[in-house]
Amino acid sequence: MSQAQNRQALTDLNLKDLRTNIERRQLISGAFGILGLIIILVATFILLGLIFQMMTQGIPRLTPQFFLSFPSRNPEEAGILSAWVGSALVMLVTAIAAIPLGVASGIYLEEYARKGWLADLIEINVTNLAGVPSIVYGLLALGLFVGKLNLGQSVLSAGLTLALLILPVVIVTTREALRAIPNILREAAYALGASKWQMISDHILPYSFGSILTGIIIGLSRAIGETAPVITIGALTFIAFLPDSPLKGDFPFISFEWLKAPFTVMPIQMFNWVSRPEPEFEINAAAAGTVLIFMTLSMNAIAIYLRYYFRKGIKW
Repeated sequence: MSQAQNRQALTDLNLKDLRTNIERRQLISGAFGILGLIIILVATFILLGLIFQMMTQGIPRLTPQFFLSFPSRNPEEAGILSAWVGSALVMLVTAIAAIPLGVASGIYLEEYARKGWLADLIEINVTNLAGVPSIVYGLLALGLFVGKLNLGQSVLSAGLTLALLILPVVIVTTREALRAIPNILREAAYALGASKWQMISDHILPYSFGSILTGIIIGLSRAIGETAPVITIGALTFIAFLPDSPLKGDFPFISFEWLKAPFTVMPIQMFNWVSRPEPEFEINAAAAGTVLIFMTLSMNAIAIYLRYYFRKGIKW
């Protein structure tokens, strides 16, 4: 056999091995895809089944009295008035504290901070903080807000605690939204004589507002279902009164006494009911869980709509 024939035989052998290797890899890839799809479908069906079971058990309990009544020892008379009001007030403090600080921090880190080891260190720590367990934030708040700052077991302490929890999410989302804007817009603004802040406020932020708002709402939807941090700082499991109203009839017509009031939230009210031996309280917990899921899904739906609304007019 000549040298040319040997080379041809070797080439044919290599091509055959290559085809066999490709077919084997395609078979493994297809099998892995099918396995992943089966796992996703099983997990989704189990989740939907649990949600459906909870909703069918709790929806008959969803009456106006349930929303307008305080917790009670009688399960038929118990409601979630103090829980949903407490959740709303805590989310208000969380949004006021986390949104301006998180967005401003993201803008500074992405647009103003010099690139170097310090910026890289801050970025790594912010990213790692987004994955820290929520109980750690509760312990931090217990020592800082409740202990050192003497804010007590109040709405203010809970709101600041959850603000710390979602702050890394807001910062990372803001930076990613700003980073997604093409540099040509920045260069065009500079070419027209805009300052750095004018470029950011008039051009970059309007284009990235939808993505930033989506991250904020997703962070708030995570915070509204958190239990461990607020339990750690001393949220009440049974409360039969409401905080003082933020508005009052006398000048200056605004009161901040509600920030110092004790509180409870929806997840803790659910925990209190499921820990009781009477099966009737489980129906109340299922109803409260249905309301909480509806609130979370509504916030995520709003985030999706706003992202679509603000992005549909963007052209570059």
